[in-house]
Amino acid sequence: MSAVPRIFPESLTGFAAAVYESAGLSSGDAHLVADTLVQADLWGHQSHGVLRLGWYLDRLRNRVMTPVTTPEFVVDAGAIAVIDGHDGVGHVLTALAAREAIRRAKAHGIGAVGVRMSNHFGTCMYYTLMGARAGCVMLLTSNGGPAMAPWGGRRKIIGTNPWSIAAPAGSRAPFVVDMANTGVARGKIYLARNKRMPIPLGWAINSAGAPTTDPQEAIDGIILPMAEHKGYAIAAMVDMLSGVLTGSGFLSAVHSPYKTAEKSNCGHLMIALDIQAFQPLAEFNARMEQFIAEIKAVPLATGFEEVFYPGEIESRNDARNRKEGIELPGDTLADLERIARETGLESKLSLS
Repeated sequence: MSAVPRIFPESLTGFAAAVYESAGLSSGDAHLVADTLVQADLWGHQSHGVLRLGWYLDRLRNRVMTPVTTPEFVVDAGAIAVIDGHDGVGHVLTALAAREAIRRAKAHGIGAVGVRMSNHFGTCMYYTLMGARAGCVMLLTSNGGPAMAPWGGRRKIIGTNPWSIAAPAGSRAPFVVDMANTGVARGKIYLARNKRMPIPLGWAINSAGAPTTDPQEAIDGIILPMAEHKGYAIAAMVDMLSGVLTGSGFLSAVHSPYKTAEKSNCGHLMIALDIQAFQPLAEFNARMEQFIAEIKAVPLATGFEEVFYPGEIESRNDARNRKEGIELPGDTLADLERIARETGLESKLSLS
């Protein structure tokens, strides 16, 4: 049995960037999108990694995501801004929103930037960590296409609607939370399908309303909210912030990145808090180190070897995968090879 190849991130990023340049993105924008995908794989979140390379490419080919992003500031009012993305590349628009939120927070103590008519952007934490590295606490919310039903209902109209919060943590890796409000991110179900593995009971129900362990049945059915009615309520709140408040689409007007021939209409809200406006950054960092130390000092439950704080596992995965290379599922590798053939970029793809 041959060993599974490990791909080094620089090679994978170069290939993904070349694919997006071939679809009309500028070199800088193509590299940004590629970096978000490969970074997700480095963190161990393969549901949001190069698994999605072809989905974004199809959206560009179908012109539901425009390759040349032309953001328009429809509100520009000191600490607050609203950007109309005009169906541009979600990664490019969200990175712009992050930079704007940070810039405004440094001037006013807080910066809040809404984005309307955007597209899916990968992992939330890629952008909230931009704020943490700049000495801010950063919050990002985003809505998505229907994946779950409102609690008590049987028709899906609410997205997984992820959110993230990140903060610096002194000498430690940043504290960062990134989660969907379903019991599992939809991308993890697609990943299970690629790996030809069943999903756990409790993740989803099929179109007939019965529990299922079949990833395809889950995709065709309804993904269940985390913590029952609480997950539904948080998802609805995120949709209000990301869609209603920003002037973007909401609920069933938003379409997922998996529907590659439909405009997304999704929205995002980015809020940055300048830590220096609250207390000296050095003091905050010292307090965060104390905060994390107390968490990690808790006695272990049976079956556990260590207590992790949010963001710690991703930081360790990143360090290991940068050294050893990224191991991808066979179906994902096959899809990369297909894309390389279709784009004539076989020479750019090195799978060893």
